[in-house]
This record gives sequence, structure tokens and C-alpha cells, in this order.
Amino acid sequence: MHGPTLVNWLLALLTATAGGYCLTRLRHSPCTPAGAPGPGPGPARRILARESDAAEALMGLGMAAMAVTGATVPAGVWAGLFGLPAIAFLLAALYASTGRAHRLHHAVGALAMTYMALAMTASAGGHHHHTATLGAPLLTGALLLYFGGYSLWAGARLLRTPAGTLALGTAGLPQACRLTMGIGMFAMLLTM
Repeated sequence: MHGPTLVNWLLALLTATAGGYCLTRLRHSPCTPAGAPGPGPGPARRILARESDAAEALMGLGMAAMAVTGATVPAGVWAGLFGLPAIAFLLAALYASTGRAHRLHHAVGALAMTYMALAMTASAGGHHHHTATLGAPLLTGALLLYFGGYSLWAGARLLRTPAGTLALGTAGLPQACRLTMGIGMFAMLLTM
């Protein structure tokens, strides 16, 4: 990332914490038992929650690594780390009966991470000034709008539960994790 070192490290700390939390949720979330009846609302919801935790853990830890290492990691590593999950989420969204929007969001996030990583590694080999832009400005702008809007939406959901009360304590942690990921993506895109 192109930005002040302190900002990169703070972003890495924030996203690594969120990614670690999602990894912990994934480790402790219940799996659907092997002999369970067909995919009803309960098992389907648990599967989607586990997919979400896995995707958010990958994104949080990946953002932390990207914020610290930046262009020192080869483009192929970043493309494999984020591009393959993006394809998997896109395919899952196309063929899933539930959770399409959620899977599409994770696909957009993984594709955005791939885009940022490839733009950073491409600029590292050339003569790059800090005032030059990385990547395609229109695509960067569209992603900034998407993740800025997502952050506002996630923040609004963090403040209010479906019952209309404030989400206090650990009940709001998953939503806080999503908000952190949205803000992290927005901050990383701003440096491009």
C-alpha cells in the first residue's frame, strides 16, 4: 500500500484483529451434523454463517498482510489467494438457492483485493511516484462507492437490531467485523 507507514500498520492491526475474530467464530461455530435432514432454514443458515466467517477471516488477514507487505509479495500469490475464492463465491452465488447477495458481496471483496494486489505489484516494477494513480480510476471509484456505501449500511445495522434496540455487548461483534472489513477496503482503495 502507498501511504504513511503508521497508517498501514494501524490498518493491518485493525483488519488482523477482525480477521482473527472471524477465524475464532469459524472454529467455534456449530457444523451441520452428517446425519441431519435436508437443508432446511437452520442448516442452510449455519452453512452460510460458516462461509461468511471463512470469507471474512480470509479478507481480514489478507488485508493485514497486504497492508504490511504490499508489493513485496509476487502478483501470482495474491491472485491465487484472492482470485480463486472470488471465483468460488461467484459460482456459489450463481447456483445457490439462498444467500446470493451475501456471496456476491464476498466475491466483490475478493475481486477487489485481487485488483488492488495486482495494481500494487505492477506499479512496484515501474517508475512510480506517490502522486500517480494505481489501477483503473473508474474501477477504483466504483469500488470506493460500493465499499463506502457498504460501510454506512453495516454501521447503521450495528447501531440497531431488528427489534429496534441498540446492539450492545457481544451481539454486535459480527456486524462490527463487517463494518471493519468495509472500512478497511475503503481505506486501502483510497491509497490507489
